[in-house]
Amino acid sequence: MEKPKNKYSLSQLKKITEILKYVLPYKTQFIIGFILLLLSSLLVMVFPFLAGEMTDVAKGESKLGLSLNEIGIVLIIILVLQGIISYLRVIVFTYVSEKAMADVRTSLYQKLISLPIVFFEKNRVGELTSRITADVAQLQQVLSITLAEFTRQILILIVGILLLLITIPKLSLLMLGTFPFIVIAAFFFGRFIRKLTKERQEKLASTNTVVDETMTTIHTVKSFTNEKYEYNRYFREIQKVVKTSLNLAKYRAGFGSFIIVILFGGIFFLIWYGSKLVAQDEMSVGQLISFVAYTAFIGGAIASLGNFYTTIVSALGGTERIREILEEETEIDMLSNTKVERIAGDITFKEVEFEYPTRVDIPVLKGINLKIDEGHKIALVGSSGAGKSTIAQLILRFYKISHGEILVGGKSIYDYALDTYRHNIGIVPQEVILFGGTIRENILYGDPEASEDELIEAAKKSNSWNFIQSFPEGLDTLVGERGIKLSGGQRQRIAIARAILRNPSILILDEATSSLDAESEKTVQEALNVLMEGRTSIIIAHRLATIKTVDCIYVIDDGKIVESGTHEELSEMPNGSYSNLAKLQFELT
Repeated sequence: MEKPKNKYSLSQLKKITEILKYVLPYKTQFIIGFILLLLSSLLVMVFPFLAGEMTDVAKGESKLGLSLNEIGIVLIIILVLQGIISYLRVIVFTYVSEKAMADVRTSLYQKLISLPIVFFEKNRVGELTSRITADVAQLQQVLSITLAEFTRQILILIVGILLLLITIPKLSLLMLGTFPFIVIAAFFFGRFIRKLTKERQEKLASTNTVVDETMTTIHTVKSFTNEKYEYNRYFREIQKVVKTSLNLAKYRAGFGSFIIVILFGGIFFLIWYGSKLVAQDEMSVGQLISFVAYTAFIGGAIASLGNFYTTIVSALGGTERIREILEEETEIDMLSNTKVERIAGDITFKEVEFEYPTRVDIPVLKGINLKIDEGHKIALVGSSGAGKSTIAQLILRFYKISHGEILVGGKSIYDYALDTYRHNIGIVPQEVILFGGTIRENILYGDPEASEDELIEAAKKSNSWNFIQSFPEGLDTLVGERGIKLSGGQRQRIAIARAILRNPSILILDEATSSLDAESEKTVQEALNVLMEGRTSIIIAHRLATIKTVDCIYVIDDGKIVESGTHEELSEMPNGSYSNLAKLQFELT
């Protein structure tokens, strides 16, 4: 039963070592910091000796042959040196920790944005945000302050014990009788604290998730007047954090109190015993003062070691969560310089079957076969949940198919480098979410290297240029969080301009006009017609009036293609799914 525990501990140690690889680029500064730390710790240990020496000099029992004034000058020199070294040490360790943690954050972000869609379906955004902020901040605290202070206290402890064993062995051995007991207690307590700290971090991540969800859906919250509901939800999560934190504080405080009682009780006992030795002329008053001072230093080191140790091992929880992300398999290599090539736009589905990874027990597509010639326009229609958007997501390679084959340009889509492949696909979704920057930045997202003339041309083709010019700041107009300052039609046209600038071989229009009013729909549809010219276009639509002119319409029902043909052909099918839907829609119109 004990073996797994040992393996687990070694595993955690390995994880910490892997995280510390981010310090390696700054190992020179790190080594300098530790040298300064060593010098600072050694200088500190001179003070107890000089304090005892000053007492002996006052009684005419000097060992060094220095006067009080000379010892005072030495103390001032050491104090100045100590101040300079401590200042440099803090600066160096801060430099290393800031640089290393910036690299950790960058690696985490790079990893996150290169992970597949499935990962984000299994993890909530608030929790991921917590990992890249709170967990890294905890690790930074350890690297910048805790690790240095932990090492400093160990050095003080070792040097202090060695000096006492050399100068006052009798009292030193008595003092060391309590040392192993305290160290063992600190070790076992640290393991327990680590579990509580990880639990607290997870609960804190849950609160961040609530905040993130509330802020991103604030319109829904307010329209349903659910402010109190969201407040209560956040309040419940915060109370869980408080409960865990108080539980954690209770154990840490109890351990701290235990250490203080043991240490101070031991120190007072040693002072009493040392005073008896002075009375018996077995040691000088200066030696007793030096011993008390060294014992106080050692006691303080032991007491702080417990806290520093628990802080360091508590960071294990954070490093585990960070490592979980860094060990995830990415779908794209962010460091590669793959040359983007244009791919032919013909698409073929052969007996494609699929179920979502998060619900593998529910088949979504059941043997889909379709062929789209390059430059042709096709439409996917059917009831909600039939599988239309899933087909688009498979073309985008958001998921891997369970069975069958998807060919683009005569090759399996999985034979292309993912960045090259997706660069050839443009999408205009039903709900356009813009970035919170300017109109210029949002259009340039289609091609960040496009020229000003190309940007303006894309805006004109998308019927965006007129409303952009009506704003005082023009292209530099801020669109607000998720494009909130623009109307639905304006956001849609910005998305079309972005797609035009990308110049894709394959275009996916996912209900691109379904949420617009009649006037906006007409304007957007004109822009879409320009965008679709010469491209393989896949239109997902509920409004059949928008797809009358496409080359082929595929009717999807329960994950299968049940009908295919032009609008006229499908409309003439008696009791056909499409003809029934068309009659219903056009009669309503």
